[in-house]
Amino acid sequence: MEPIEENNCSRTKYFIILGFQEIQETYFFNFILYFSVYLLTVFSNVAIIILVRIDSHLHSPMYFFICNLSFLEIGYISSTLPNLMVGILSGTKSISFTACIIQLYSFSCLGGTENVLLAFMAYDRYLAICNPLKYTMIMSPKMCIQLACLSWSMGCIIAVAAIFLVAISCFCGPNVVEHFLCESAPLLQLSCTDVSTAKFILSISTSALTLSSVLFTMISYCFIIHSIVKISSTTGKKKALSTCVSHFTAVLFFYISVCVMYVQPSGSNPSRNKVAAVFYGIITPLLNPFVYSLRNKDMKNALIRALRKSKNVQF
Repeated sequence: MEPIEENNCSRTKYFIILGFQEIQETYFFNFILYFSVYLLTVFSNVAIIILVRIDSHLHSPMYFFICNLSFLEIGYISSTLPNLMVGILSGTKSISFTACIIQLYSFSCLGGTENVLLAFMAYDRYLAICNPLKYTMIMSPKMCIQLACLSWSMGCIIAVAAIFLVAISCFCGPNVVEHFLCESAPLLQLSCTDVSTAKFILSISTSALTLSSVLFTMISYCFIIHSIVKISSTTGKKKALSTCVSHFTAVLFFYISVCVMYVQPSGSNPSRNKVAAVFYGIITPLLNPFVYSLRNKDMKNALIRALRKSKNVQF
């Protein structure tokens, strides 16, 4: 690529987010769908946070991490769907450069945090099943807070690389983004300067975080499975499995979609990128509350106790 003269390398003031062009005709249906998904996701995740907060039976490390995950999922879907809904109502697809950078940072930060948080949740299940006698001592409230803070810190630090690489890039036009949100890969595709180094750094940082989290999770589950196999009673095996099946389901949802998004040549298939982003940015936050509540007796019992208490207060 030929070098761009300094005076031609002007900072773009906005981007055009194409979104889902194949369903653009059904504007009203799209808005209702996005609005319903957003409300359901926020309500269900808030319900989990409140239940864990008010029910003493759920004051354990596992539910502390689930609370963090629910808070994260609210932020995740809030960084994408509101902008899509505003675009539908206003009829515009443009987003300012500043707003695009904020969305990029939020989405990248939350994605990195979820990577690390899911790995720490796997470690929590490993200790609970493989080392139950020392579980409460190791997973103390202080340790839980430290692991949660580490998750958020690592996610925020990794996200800095994404916004920095985009912020220093030169966009001379066109400024049309083949996506439904601002992500680093499609944005870098629009740069009129050589971004091969930026793409390499972004790929290394993202892959290092994702692959290390996946490896840590897989190792934890190898030990978990090994311990469950050694349990003699069928009831004991089922009980042990029930404590980690929800987390394992959430891990599958998240990592499969992330791998589809990132483990491929950059920009090779914009449509597949958008579908993958929908899964881990919208569908996963929607499904996780139901995964953790419908398959969890403790959550069901907590909900029943909360409903009974509310009825007693009313009467």
